[in-house]
Amino acid sequence: MNDSNQLEQRISEACDALWDQFVDPREAFLDQDGSLWDTVLVDGQAPQQTSVPFASETQLAEIRQQSRRLVATNEYAINGIENRINYLVGVGHNYRASIRKGAHAPAELEMEVQLILDEFMEINHWQARQQEIVRRMDRDGEVFLRYFTDSEGTTRIRFIEPDQVRTPKELANFSAASFGIRTEPDDVETVLGYFIDGEAVEAEAIQHRKTNVDVNVKRGLPLYYPVRKNLHRVEKLLRNMSVVAEIQSAIALIRKHRGVSRSGVEQFVADQSQASSANSINGKTKYLSQYAPGTILDAPAGLEYDFPASGINASSFVMVLQAELRAIAARLVMPEFMFTSDASNANYASTLVAEGPAIKMFERHQANLKSQDTEVMWKVIQNAVAAGRLPQTVRRDVGIQIRFTRLKRT
Repeated sequence: MNDSNQLEQRISEACDALWDQFVDPREAFLDQDGSLWDTVLVDGQAPQQTSVPFASETQLAEIRQQSRRLVATNEYAINGIENRINYLVGVGHNYRASIRKGAHAPAELEMEVQLILDEFMEINHWQARQQEIVRRMDRDGEVFLRYFTDSEGTTRIRFIEPDQVRTPKELANFSAASFGIRTEPDDVETVLGYFIDGEAVEAEAIQHRKTNVDVNVKRGLPLYYPVRKNLHRVEKLLRNMSVVAEIQSAIALIRKHRGVSRSGVEQFVADQSQASSANSINGKTKYLSQYAPGTILDAPAGLEYDFPASGINASSFVMVLQAELRAIAARLVMPEFMFTSDASNANYASTLVAEGPAIKMFERHQANLKSQDTEVMWKVIQNAVAAGRLPQTVRRDVGIQIRFTRLKRT
């Protein structure tokens, strides 16, 4: 048995030594947060899309994966997106069809169009889908919606994962079909179609919403990309603060023996212990002592007791943590309390004023949502017209009004 334990210990030590000597060849090209350095061109030519930090589908996929990990695991990133959903979508938007002014159309047409819209929102669970659209836009920087229509003109929409939109290998050198989107050769804003899992799909069947990029950039950029390192630092700082406090509070006391040999200390520990256990691997004995609440310790001459938990001072790191969180909140153009859920340094009346940055930002995003949602609703009506459920003149005679969740102001 002893030989087996010794062999197991030697194998364990050998494995530990090998692991300690391992060097990741990529480590020289990694930042402190584990992300790769930006690519530097050596031929003196600028990339085609200098306004974005990606030049290929592979780089974009890595950026998107980093954002997804943050949104899935970082509590602050989750809170920021959830609050954006609360203010941009809230309980859902209200869609109403109405006869246009000056149009000579029967009143029944307004009701027929409204029934088509209500049917679409019910079948597709539109209020929940609106929330997911905002979440995906922030997380991935873009959203792909695909329309499906049956013989009765009923429209259903489904999400397409960004990873599914990619250029086939045989078109890798065709610039008009880059990033899974086929456009006019001389006009990147005129989209002709998309490549979904290698299948060519006409542009009319897809709605592509993108954000944080210029209009002539084919794909979007995740919301947290500029502050991803800040979020990693916040996560590590919180972890380190908690671990230090945990270690300090876990060690109840330290006994300091003055002028005593090591053997004398070991004998003292053995005499004071109430139980002991032997480690089968290294053969060392572990002594255990239990201190009940209110225990009074009597120290003999030459023995001192030190309580490390009394020196815990985590508040010195809180200011650093708050500075990092403010930087992230600045990226979101949101008051700090919306991002951190800490309202101790904020006043609701002074942060959600009519001319405040947060209100202006939310209104701007709501205007974008209105334009994109209106496009979806007209697609639904167009499909109903093609199936004969509505007259051809419906777009001329009927308008769609969208009412958002009202942003409260002071």
